[in-house]
Amino acid sequence: MRYLTDEELELSTRFLFLSMAMVVIRQDMEHIQRGAFKIKETYIKHLTKMEEKASNERRILRVAMKQKGMQVITLNKNDSFSSFLFICQNREEKRNFFNPAIRKKVEAILDELIVMDLPQNQADTAGKV
Repeated sequence: MRYLTDEELELSTRFLFLSMAMVVIRQDMEHIQRGAFKIKETYIKHLTKMEEKASNERRILRVAMKQKGMQVITLNKNDSFSSFLFICQNREEKRNFFNPAIRKKVEAILDELIVMDLPQNQADTAGKV
């Protein structure tokens, strides 16, 4: 049974997956720093901008969640599924996510952040290539 509204669920899942995307960005920056890249600075610069945009959005989401009395708690993870508890004003809803579906959602957020980092004329033509 659903206890959270669509808006509450959308807000909290965006916060959750955006947080995961930020972890991926940080890990990628570490891999680039330790990797055999010839010119690391360009990649790090773009990843840093992506992380800043994600951090700003997550800050806004966190404020909105706090105003609504919302929390997201990780319950457990295994090879196939991850479980999270969504709490909103003393209402709780447990949701299980298929790990490959989580990966797709995080990839979609990373794609959004990449497009936001592109100059406007490149963003317009990026989808046409």
